[in-house]
Amino acid sequence: MLRRELLAAMGGLGAAAALGAGPLAARAEEAAIPTIPGPDPNTRTPVFKAPAGSVDTHTHIFGPAAQYPFAAKRPYSPPDAGLELFRALHHKIGVERAVIVNATVHGTDNRVVTDAIAQSNGNYKGIANINAGMSDAELAALGKAGIRGCRFAFLRRLGGVGDIKVFRTLVDRVAAIGWHVDVYLERGTIQEFVPILKALPVTYVIDHMGTISAAKSIDDAEFKALLDLHANDEKCWIKITGPERASASGPPFHDAVPFAKRLIDNAPDRVIWGTDWPHPNVKFMPNDGDLVDLIPLYARDESVRHKLLVGNPERLFKFDSKS
Repeated sequence: MLRRELLAAMGGLGAAAALGAGPLAARAEEAAIPTIPGPDPNTRTPVFKAPAGSVDTHTHIFGPAAQYPFAAKRPYSPPDAGLELFRALHHKIGVERAVIVNATVHGTDNRVVTDAIAQSNGNYKGIANINAGMSDAELAALGKAGIRGCRFAFLRRLGGVGDIKVFRTLVDRVAAIGWHVDVYLERGTIQEFVPILKALPVTYVIDHMGTISAAKSIDDAEFKALLDLHANDEKCWIKITGPERASASGPPFHDAVPFAKRLIDNAPDRVIWGTDWPHPNVKFMPNDGDLVDLIPLYARDESVRHKLLVGNPERLFKFDSKS
């Protein structure tokens, strides 16, 4: 894939455009949007007990659509996975704090995130979707509401067409207010993005372990490029998320463990963990209890686990310290 194509595939850069068609055409387009399955409803209680103050740094809330409508032009339609289910999930796995990443299905309407933060007693922070049409005052209001960064998804399947100049302008604007940026990359594009990411004037977080493939060797050139970037650019953080996306063998996703472990060992002060609940667009639907039980396989040292789950996210997302 050419770099100009990658830079055009930035979901989350703009709000959905008006369809400009009649109601029949609108309904036909709505019907063409694929529906994805919901999460495993029978979350297993994990054996591993997360330390007090642990943060799930990558999770979503979907709807309910009656209250928080999905964007008319969206890449998929999920079942509702609202705040009540969100809280129940974290209670079951023993994690008290979370970072809610606004998904592309909600476009640039960030209320589903900010409303949940407002009800969390300081236990939630958020990552927003933004566009160039938002004023400085709107961005400042999001920051006041608990937003700590914004996300750019460089994936064709998530739709959205952006412009590199707009991207750079938005990055400069969020850097000025102390936010970081999340980047979600197409598999196999790390080497292409290294110079772009290194040039960013702001801390950036690479989602889902750089969308690596566990079917490849840990010595694969793409993974080695990710490790080099992570080790040598102090602006680079990585989310230890998505083993179900990386796995070639399926549950319990042990083939992804060596990659996660290597990333944590590579720069233990710049890694964070998350579930990615309710797991949109996955090949293997995980049980979140199983995902929690992978943590001690990723990081066998208790002090490193504390950094991964508590200390690092507190620092990045500006939570009150419980360390």
